[in-house]
Amino acid sequence: MILDKYIVVADKVKAIVEIKRESGEFVPIYNLNFPKLEKGTLALLEDIKERVVTELKIMPHELLDPKAMEQLKEKFFEKCVELLKKELPKMKKEKGEFLASLLVHEMLGLGRIELLIADGELEEIVINGSKEPVWVYHKKYGWLKTNIYVQSEAEIANYASAIGRRVGRQITTLHPLLDAHLTTGDRVNATLFPISTSGNTLTIRRFRRKPWTITDFINNNTLSSEIAALLWLSIQYEMNMIISGGTASGKTSLLNSLMSFIPANQRIISIEDTRELTLPEFLHWVPLTTREPNPEGKGEISMLDLLVNSLRMRPDRIIVGEIRRSREAEVLFEAMHTGHSVYATLHADTAEQTYRRLVNPPISVPEPLLDALDLIVVMFRDRRRGIRRLYEVAEIISSAEGVKIKSEVRVLFRWKPNVDKIVKFEKSLKLMERLKTFTGMSDEEIEKDLKEKQMILEWMVKNNVNTVNAIGYVVSRYYLEPKEVLKIVKSNEKATDIIPKHYLEG
Repeated sequence: MILDKYIVVADKVKAIVEIKRESGEFVPIYNLNFPKLEKGTLALLEDIKERVVTELKIMPHELLDPKAMEQLKEKFFEKCVELLKKELPKMKKEKGEFLASLLVHEMLGLGRIELLIADGELEEIVINGSKEPVWVYHKKYGWLKTNIYVQSEAEIANYASAIGRRVGRQITTLHPLLDAHLTTGDRVNATLFPISTSGNTLTIRRFRRKPWTITDFINNNTLSSEIAALLWLSIQYEMNMIISGGTASGKTSLLNSLMSFIPANQRIISIEDTRELTLPEFLHWVPLTTREPNPEGKGEISMLDLLVNSLRMRPDRIIVGEIRRSREAEVLFEAMHTGHSVYATLHADTAEQTYRRLVNPPISVPEPLLDALDLIVVMFRDRRRGIRRLYEVAEIISSAEGVKIKSEVRVLFRWKPNVDKIVKFEKSLKLMERLKTFTGMSDEEIEKDLKEKQMILEWMVKNNVNTVNAIGYVVSRYYLEPKEVLKIVKSNEKATDIIPKHYLEG
C-alpha cells in the first residue's frame, strides 16, 4: 500500500520517492526510484571520473570554504558535461546534465545519500553499516527503512573522513568519533568499527534550509501571538532567557526565531559547537564556533574560551548554543549580572526541571546568581501527534530566608494537551516589575505595547512574512518608526508594498 509519493531533486538528479507498507515489514519503506544505468554507461562514467580528477586540481581551501566548494562543484559539473558531450555527442542535454550531476555527487558528495539530504521531508539520515539499509526519519511517518545500501564499510569511512577534512577534523581508528557538519549546515556524527560493533555509522541531522521564524510558529500553533508578543517585549528590553526542552523539541529553532527581535543598533555575539543560528543579515552579529583539538590534542577552543573572550568584545547580547558545564554557566550568569543580555538553551523537560538542572551538579549555579534570569521558556515535542509546542513560560522568584536564598518557579503560561492550547497560569510578578523598572512604562502602557506587537505579528502571519530577514526588517522599522508601521498594519497594506523583495525571498 502506497502511503505517499513525491519527487526529490538534488542538483540535476531527479528521483521519485514512494513511501509504502510491505507485508512482513514492521515499518514503512522509503523507496527511492532511481533511473537504472546500463553497464556501458557505468563504465564510461568511471572513465570520465578518473579523467576529471586528473585534469582538475583541487586546492585545500576549496574543500573548507562553502562558497569555494560550490564553485568547485560547478567547475566539476561543467567538465563532466564537456567530456560526456565528446564521448556521446548525440546524448540529450538533460541526460548529460543528469549523468554529470551523478558524477559530482560521487566525487565531491555522498553519492545517492545526496538525494536523501535534498528531501525536505526528512529530519535524520542514518547509516548503521553496510549490511543493512540506510534509515531515515520522516517528518510525517517517523522512522523508515530505505531501499538504499552503502556498498562497503570503507565507503562509509571515506564519507566520514571527507566530511571531517572539510571542517579541519579527523576520524581514525585512534580517534573513532566525529562530530562535524556539511557545507549545507547539516550536522553529522560518525563512529568507526569496533566502537560501533555492527560497522561504521553516519548520522546526518538535516536542518531546515529556510529557518523557522516566529510567524511559522504562530501559524502552526506552536505558540500564540500573545506569547510571541510577550517574548518580543522581553527581548527588546534585554530580559535574560533560557529556552529548555527535550531532544529535537525545537529549542534552537525557537531561540533563532526570537533573535529577530534584537534591535539593529546592538552588538550580538553567538557561541555554538556547530553553526545553527541564522539572524537577519543587517544585524550587528559576530558568530563564533568551538574547535576540537587536533590528533596531538592541541588547538582546542572550548565554549568556555569563547564565552570568556566574548566579554572582551563589547557585546550587548550573548547567545550560547547550550549550557552543559558548571564553569560555562557561572560565566554566563556573571555576564547577566554585569549588564549583558544572555540567551541560551538547556536540556530539561519542564521549568521546574530546568531550575533543578541549573542548581545541581554538574552545572551547579549558586542560588543567588539565578535572580538575574528573567524567563524560562520550555519547548515540548508530542511524538504521538508529531507536533511541537511551547510547553511553559516561567520565572524564578528568589527570596531571602535568613542567610539562605530560596527560589520558587512560577509558571506564567502552560500548554494544555487535551485542548491543544496555551493558557495563562499565573500572573507575572518578577518579569513585569523588571519591565516597568527598565522601561519606565506603567501596567497600562505595557499592555498597550503588547497589543501593538500582537497586532504586528498577526499582520505578518496573514501576509506570509516568514523569512528571517523580512521579520527582522519589520521589527527594525517598528523600532525606528512605530507609528508608521502601526499605520501600515492597521490599514492592512500588503507586505510586498513595504518590505524589500529580496528580504521576503530569504
